[in-house]
Amino acid sequence: MFMRMILGAVTRQKRKLLMMACTMALGISLATAMLNVMLDVGDKMNQALKTYGANIMVTPRGASFLTDLYGVEEGGGISNKYLLESELPGMKTIFWAFNLVDFTPYLDVQAAFSRENATSLPAPLTLIGTWFSKHIEAPTGEEVDTGIINLKSWWKLRGDWLSDNDSEGAMAGSALAAKYGLRTGDRIVVETADSSGLRRNASLTIRAIFSSGDKEDEVLLVPLLTAQTLAGLPDKVRRVEVSALTTPENDLARRAARNPHSLSRQDWEVWYCTAYVSAIAFQIEEVLTEARAKPVLQVAESEGAILQKTQLLMLLLTLLSLACSALAISNLVTANVMERSTEIGLLKALGATDMQISLALLAEMLLATIIGGLIGYFAGLGLAAVIGSTVFGSAVATKGLVIPLVALLILLVTLGGSLPAIRLLLRLRPSEVLHGR
Repeated sequence: MFMRMILGAVTRQKRKLLMMACTMALGISLATAMLNVMLDVGDKMNQALKTYGANIMVTPRGASFLTDLYGVEEGGGISNKYLLESELPGMKTIFWAFNLVDFTPYLDVQAAFSRENATSLPAPLTLIGTWFSKHIEAPTGEEVDTGIINLKSWWKLRGDWLSDNDSEGAMAGSALAAKYGLRTGDRIVVETADSSGLRRNASLTIRAIFSSGDKEDEVLLVPLLTAQTLAGLPDKVRRVEVSALTTPENDLARRAARNPHSLSRQDWEVWYCTAYVSAIAFQIEEVLTEARAKPVLQVAESEGAILQKTQLLMLLLTLLSLACSALAISNLVTANVMERSTEIGLLKALGATDMQISLALLAEMLLATIIGGLIGYFAGLGLAAVIGSTVFGSAVATKGLVIPLVALLILLVTLGGSLPAIRLLLRLRPSEVLHGR
């Protein structure tokens, strides 16, 4: 009997139930898209922000630096302390190894240069050796390509990036090139002298002029092996820049950054097993000899703030879309109850209880909203794909967690939208309705 009542009501109220289904589909489609993007936006945002530089700087522990080339507390200066290049692949063995997007070492060498066959006095310069696109094999067997080409992808070049095997190539910063009139193809002779007075020189060709918009524009870049040879420092590097995918910092992460050993065992495990920038830096220190890994706070905190604001915006859009759907459904159902007041009054007069009539009304609504919700879910997946390709240039992963969330939202919106109508239904009196009052 109950099913016959539902099917009869659906047959008679097709237009209103269709409107209800469309309203739910619109709200759920936007909610599905926003939830999928919100759950996937962390990795997308981090990947996008990684193109703007490193968020961890690794330096020798206790080293003192005289200059600050890269705008962080421990930048490129002169020191007798170094990190070992041969240990760097070990960073891919830490707990959050797959979160290390790129890393590259640097070795600063104070040198002098002159044009080949020139009679002018040599001019001083800072020569920096680095990886450009280094293919390394981690102790775990993982093979990765990393280096400054990915880490500094926003640099503007006139010419081509160097190869790590190009022992005769160099790249001049735009400020250095402008000061001395250097151009691509120019041949220069670079000379260095170590603390014992031993001099070394190399003839290099300018392969490219680069512009970074920072102090790097004043230096000469060469492959790391070239700088190590000129400095007489095999296997030595001065510092390492690391770009890592991280989780926004919270109170636990800030307490751990001050003193990780002050944490309780439970807090330690949560912190260590979460991709906080401080946790990743700590794990890097564990695998490198006498190293100090320090987050570049300006970058790390900005990433966290942008991510939180983006997720909050998406959550607000989701809630607003569902609230609008609930209001629209509420109006449709209330109008439906008012139109069917005579029918409802007759049912009450024949002995139907308020609970039975309310359940019948909810069943009609659920039938329409579930159909609308299914349509909205698949439409939302399409909308999420469009957002991903348009904003991030890649597909947004479909999250399984969204399915139960959408089901819960359909139920909540249906119940929320039905409350005003049920209140109206409960106030209906058969004697008043049937007598036209």
